[in-house]
Amino acid sequence: MRRASWYIVAMIAACVATSSARGEDNAALVAAAKAEGKLTFYTSFLGAPFHLAAIKSFEKKYGVTVELLDVRASELRERLRTEQAAGRFIGDVIQNGAATMIRSQRDGELQPHGGIVNARLLSPQQPATDVLVPSYILAYGILVNTTLVKPADEPKSWKDLLDARWKGKIQSDDMRALGGGQVMFSVLQDALGRDYHEKLAAQQPIFSRDVGNDERRVARGEFPMRIPQLFSNTTVLKGLPVKLVIPEEGVPYIRFDMALLRNAPHPNAARLFINHYLSDEVQLIYANAGLIPVVDKLNGPIKEEMRAMTGAKLLGTTNVDTQDAMLALAKEIYK
Repeated sequence: MRRASWYIVAMIAACVATSSARGEDNAALVAAAKAEGKLTFYTSFLGAPFHLAAIKSFEKKYGVTVELLDVRASELRERLRTEQAAGRFIGDVIQNGAATMIRSQRDGELQPHGGIVNARLLSPQQPATDVLVPSYILAYGILVNTTLVKPADEPKSWKDLLDARWKGKIQSDDMRALGGGQVMFSVLQDALGRDYHEKLAAQQPIFSRDVGNDERRVARGEFPMRIPQLFSNTTVLKGLPVKLVIPEEGVPYIRFDMALLRNAPHPNAARLFINHYLSDEVQLIYANAGLIPVVDKLNGPIKEEMRAMTGAKLLGTTNVDTQDAMLALAKEIYK
């Protein structure tokens, strides 16, 4: 009986990739995932409550347990390299910034997913490949203290940061290291050029990497503004004298992709998990957390205060092939 059960599960798993690739009913995938019973999920967005909400919705719907590893991107990259070099294949699904995911793919750490039914729901601007599947977008604007910055003086454009009144008063994530500051640097370099950055450097921005505390310092009035401000982080500052400004040119962003890790021990559960992340249920969790969904249309309510965020114009993101050059240029301009 046990051998027969094993054979049935194997046959189900064998047909999953084909049925998913054709976009057919994924009942076979669900059955194979339930037979595996669990998966391990690696992600680099530390302490994000929306991850827990998405995971719980998956576990409740399918009865498949998710083990979460939530660490910094650099730690995750090193852990993945070490595990796979040692032939220890523990993780099933990884979610990370798109540029880092491309590096992982080039290093042979990922494998083709075999077809994701809900990929048909993706926006044409955010397509999937046979390996990488978009899951959500982190976007960055400008955080201002509403007591120190009057409505008429709020920066409407990234160029407004060059106004002499803000010299020595702009708090910034460090553009010379990987993170939000470097994303902003790269995007504004592409959009506005080196001359813009040289003028912004002359404004003597105060660099820091203590994001949570830096946001609170703006709220306390120690600085009139902070750049770049992660949309989703603004939600925890509700009730404080701060406001998110979305510049008219658009906003820098990082798209977070998902993929199956090479030799994933629970590939069907992993594929079903990725598919679930493109459902209305999870994309609405993202939208109501201040993140930008990657699907073309959403069926469900979005909080009024989140609508401007989810509808923000995207200015650009980082390019894996120019990332090192951009870091070097930032160090050259911002002494």
